[in-house]
Amino acid sequence: MLGLHLPTDPRWANLAEKQLADILSDHAYCEQKAVSTCISLIQTYPEKEALVEVLSPIVAEEWSHFRLVLAELKRRGLAFGRQRKDLYVNELMKLQRKGNVRWLLLDRLLTSALIEARSCERFRLLSEQLEDAGLRAFYRTFMESEAGHYRTFMDLARMYLPKEEVEQRWQYLLREEKEIMHRMELRGDRMH
Repeated sequence: MLGLHLPTDPRWANLAEKQLADILSDHAYCEQKAVSTCISLIQTYPEKEALVEVLSPIVAEEWSHFRLVLAELKRRGLAFGRQRKDLYVNELMKLQRKGNVRWLLLDRLLTSALIEARSCERFRLLSEQLEDAGLRAFYRTFMESEAGHYRTFMDLARMYLPKEEVEQRWQYLLREEKEIMHRMELRGDRMH
């Protein structure tokens, strides 16, 4: 369904479990960034009614996810750590083309879809591999949500741009994302 060309190394979930405070803090910041991305898209493209209509509830949902992760940190007596650079997302952002409004819309939607797809895949690993049953259920809910967000961004791209152009660019970004994943160090303190 997600089409990712390189699955996450299954050892990532084991590393994440050993660095739970870090992974939960990073997860919270990822939810904040998802809110910001949706708000930015709405502000940039207010004339695209369907985009505004479908992304508005995602803003509220992602903010509620942020609050859920903060509550989980508090419940476990863990501190909300400092935000760190998201090297994965930064590398994806470098792939976004500049100068052409149409290209930028397509690339922003597809980059968002790709981030949601990778998050979904990582949440699946956590929901299947963590020892703590409560955390497995916690991450299962996030996995399902991210899958829906991935589909939303893909649907918006296909709504506003020619399907052939969307598919061609999507395949390019999937290949590039695979290379980014190859270059990245396997770390358990980051969601991506």
